[in-house]
Amino acid sequence: MDVTIVIPTKNGGELLDRVLAAVFSQKTQYTYEVICVDSGSKDNTLDIIRKYDCKLYQIPPSDFGHGKTRNYGAFKGTGTYIIFLTQDALPAAETWLQNFIDAMKLDSDIVGGFGIHYPYEDCNIFEKRDLDGHFKGFGLDNTIYFLEDPKRYKEEEAYRHKLAFFSDNNSCVRRDVFEKYPYEDVNFAEDQLWAIKMIELGYKKVYCPFAPVYHSHNYPIGTYFSRYYDEYKGLYELHRYKLVDRWYHLPRYTWNHIRGDYHYLKSITLPRKEKVKWLIYSIRKNHCRYFGGYLAGRYADWSPKKQQRIDRLISQQYKQIHA
Repeated sequence: MDVTIVIPTKNGGELLDRVLAAVFSQKTQYTYEVICVDSGSKDNTLDIIRKYDCKLYQIPPSDFGHGKTRNYGAFKGTGTYIIFLTQDALPAAETWLQNFIDAMKLDSDIVGGFGIHYPYEDCNIFEKRDLDGHFKGFGLDNTIYFLEDPKRYKEEEAYRHKLAFFSDNNSCVRRDVFEKYPYEDVNFAEDQLWAIKMIELGYKKVYCPFAPVYHSHNYPIGTYFSRYYDEYKGLYELHRYKLVDRWYHLPRYTWNHIRGDYHYLKSITLPRKEKVKWLIYSIRKNHCRYFGGYLAGRYADWSPKKQQRIDRLISQQYKQIHA
């Protein structure tokens, strides 16, 4: 088998149906298998999976972990390459799989790759802007990254972040290396933790803009607060990065981001009423971003008892695992 595609699922609904239909419609010379690991779906997810030629494994919600669940699915397969998808990441081309593996074969030292994310049609305008800018920053063609400047890596945070970025919403790893260095069992950023380990061991990663998926979110504002808390907690564990290091910096940091969104709204053509709506959205979302990031940066200083209490109140990951 050339490729094992691993998709963790839980209440994936009709979008999962579209994802699987796209996966099984690929035009490729490579042989592939699809493994779904479900952690307690209560909708029609299991029926959807059984419509396709998938291998289905079921685990209790309490056993779910971003790293260990993907490891579990990967080790159930036999493919030389392992592709990780999420249930809401829809392959956007019939050559997605072919292009991904071709990119992985560009250099014998490449052990991981990630593809571009396109926004869904209903994606909010700020995430569309951010997704476009983020992935353009990695290049317009297949681009290989490796640790070519250790001094810069040590001193420059932005360079470290660029080398570490890896998204298993749409990623590929080489099995022979992944079996020696599987994901760690962490609450968040298991993909970037793995990537930075590979980079520091001297391996390479490839960015493939020709392996696209549709992947974006429109969460309720309260959900953004939970997600930002989890995201920045993961970034602290990975890079010791704090979005906000002092509470009295919160107003300035939040205002600066809102001001940037305001100038962006001024630069695009939209009815005035729409611009006002999106400005209010920016104000609310950025309050969630910076307050969630501030709490995440303080997490390591709390007692285990307080950590658990705050996680129970805020963390989306905690709620998913203990659902």
